[in-house]
Amino acid sequence: MSRAIALGTSKPNTAWRWLVAALTLLAPTALAQTPTVNSGDTAWLLTATALVLFMTIPGLALFYGGLVRKKNIVSTLMQCFVICCLVAILWVVAGYSIAFSGSGNGFFGDLSKAFLNGISASDVTGTIPTSVFVMYQMTFAIITPALIIGCFVERIKFSGMIVFMALWSLLVYAPIAHMVWGGGILAQWGVLDFAGGSVVHINAAVAGLVAAIMLGKRRGFPKDSDLFNPSNITYTMVGASMLWVGWFGFNAGSALAANAQAGMAMLNTQIAAAAAALAWMATEWLQKGKPSLVGISCGAVAGLVAITPAAGFVGIPGALMIGLVTGPLCLMGCTYMKQALGYDDSLDVVGVHGIGGLIGALLTGVFAIAAVGGKSGWIEGNSQQVLLQLYGALVVIAYSAVVTAVILLVTKYTVGLRVSPKDEDAGLDLSTHGEKVS
Repeated sequence: MSRAIALGTSKPNTAWRWLVAALTLLAPTALAQTPTVNSGDTAWLLTATALVLFMTIPGLALFYGGLVRKKNIVSTLMQCFVICCLVAILWVVAGYSIAFSGSGNGFFGDLSKAFLNGISASDVTGTIPTSVFVMYQMTFAIITPALIIGCFVERIKFSGMIVFMALWSLLVYAPIAHMVWGGGILAQWGVLDFAGGSVVHINAAVAGLVAAIMLGKRRGFPKDSDLFNPSNITYTMVGASMLWVGWFGFNAGSALAANAQAGMAMLNTQIAAAAAALAWMATEWLQKGKPSLVGISCGAVAGLVAITPAAGFVGIPGALMIGLVTGPLCLMGCTYMKQALGYDDSLDVVGVHGIGGLIGALLTGVFAIAAVGGKSGWIEGNSQQVLLQLYGALVVIAYSAVVTAVILLVTKYTVGLRVSPKDEDAGLDLSTHGEKVS
């Protein structure tokens, strides 16, 4: 009996020791290879996604709608709204796949994830569901082309705008997003763009400038420039405020986690926006003798633009300097540079988003510190980062300009680009949409 008991207990002990040893060796590997969803990160990204969408509708729509003449308010609001709808579908069809799939091409992804093929409810990206990542990135894809309309509102055909935006979203925005955020060539070089200084703002401003030049100036501009004053300053201020609040999702959300980097990005965003707004106001006050509500609103947006590429990489002094520098320089871009070059950028997208985006991209290379984003800039001895930032901006400028011009030519010779002089004089609200603001 005792022998039987001894034999019976020895076998399980041996087997148990082997099992424990196997689990000890294999369990850490298995756990490391299995991504898990973090509920806190997911909750923050869901909130950030809603905030970024809020930036376009109603934020940008109201900001732009207040800056145009009364006869074109409905048209401007409509363009923002239809872009939101159009790009959302195109992002699912092919945009996301072009931006965030494929590892062998430095400029384009592939179509392996077209129609979100293979993405299920259980898929995880980092610590958030892939579905949330797709949706978050969609809001960036929506607001970028919406920014462009500020360069050519009051004179573009609605059908031409739709065709242009559809092609631009797939052939310009998605490839540049791949280059910077999808593992493409600029990411491989080490270009820093935390939340879209190049991908969103420089890209949109360059495309808008090309479009403004190819469409030509509005009738009567700049000869009758007093006729082009903003029609509803209240809309503009409310829209700018919505953009400011939504920008916390834009910048702090780009950490893709509820962590310390997100906290610094949020704080940096507030500091830069406030500093740029005050700097713009002070400069305008000195120039014209009066500070304007439109001016301080545009100054805040300029600061938000400039801090976007830097938000998760710089410290508080860097954010403050970026804001203080950006306000006056963007004001000069909207006035002296625009007058000197003679283009009709209706709502100063180039001056605010182009100049602001370029300042932010370059100063990211100056003020980046390892303690915030793990990357060092010039102030920590890495002067090479400034050159990388410049190279990255130049690649985006060149690609966006060339491909945008081609898309505009295709659009011009298919559905057309510019409304008739009669419709332009009447205003696009009635001539295109049969509606007007009373």
